[in-house]
Amino acid sequence: MSDHIRLDGRVAIVTGAGGGLGRAHALALAARGAAVVVNDLGTARDGAGASDSPAQRVVTEIESAGGRAVADASDIASPEGAQALVEAALSSFGRIDALVNNAGFLRDKSLARMDPADFEAVVRVHLTGSALMSRAVWPAMQAQGGGRIVMTTSAAGLYGNFGQSNYGAAKLGAIGLMNTLKLEGARHDIRVNAIAPVAATRMTEGTVPPEIVAATPPELVSPAVVLLCAQECPLNGAIVIAGGGYFALARMMESAGVTLQSTDVTPETVAKIIPRITDFTGAQGHDDAFAALGVALDAIARQN
Repeated sequence: MSDHIRLDGRVAIVTGAGGGLGRAHALALAARGAAVVVNDLGTARDGAGASDSPAQRVVTEIESAGGRAVADASDIASPEGAQALVEAALSSFGRIDALVNNAGFLRDKSLARMDPADFEAVVRVHLTGSALMSRAVWPAMQAQGGGRIVMTTSAAGLYGNFGQSNYGAAKLGAIGLMNTLKLEGARHDIRVNAIAPVAATRMTEGTVPPEIVAATPPELVSPAVVLLCAQECPLNGAIVIAGGGYFALARMMESAGVTLQSTDVTPETVAKIIPRITDFTGAQGHDDAFAALGVALDAIARQN
């Protein structure tokens, strides 16, 4: 790793960059030399309305600091919108080196009370939008011989949060998307990671105490995003938790497991070994589905 990370000559797209985390990411990337495409529909916290003003304000901030940026108001949750954003980036700067999938909004309510349209709308932007944007930048990154994609996940997706079934499902879905794209992009040096921000933004307004707001500005998440966008970043398929100066890695883990004789597999025998199944001593993570399957098949072969 370089002692001083720079992104000179590189081009980054940041979705949902008109405010909050996206704005902080765009400013941080530009400060390190990247040309930035600032995408934002300018919607309200619940996704309603539209305005090109937020994206243009961020572009003005970047240009005032001596950087290069263009504003874009494409709807990244539609195939046409995602492609239009990519074409805008290529026509403005000629290449795409990094994509930060940050766009999203909230429509919180318990699942039993949630309108199905509100579930679908949140998943459409957070998850489908991330997939469509990743698909749209892929040919340019592949032709260049590499690129970096950053998904945005959340503790609500990794661990759950009351009233956010739509948001949580989308945010964990982004990890499933990342886990596959890290494999599909490896031979092209397209690395795909995820950021799990701990930050006070418009989306968390009114839900966290003032002292937490003061300690977790979006700007303290963006250094990790800059690193994940850098050519020299060694990570691929990582879930990086970042906020308030705190950094950690999250990973899905599998317990050591217990193997029963096939003739002894009943609900009752499984119930008896629950304490052993849930013992995470010797737990491990897996790099892909075949690795996880291999562990199970090896255990079965040994038992038989």
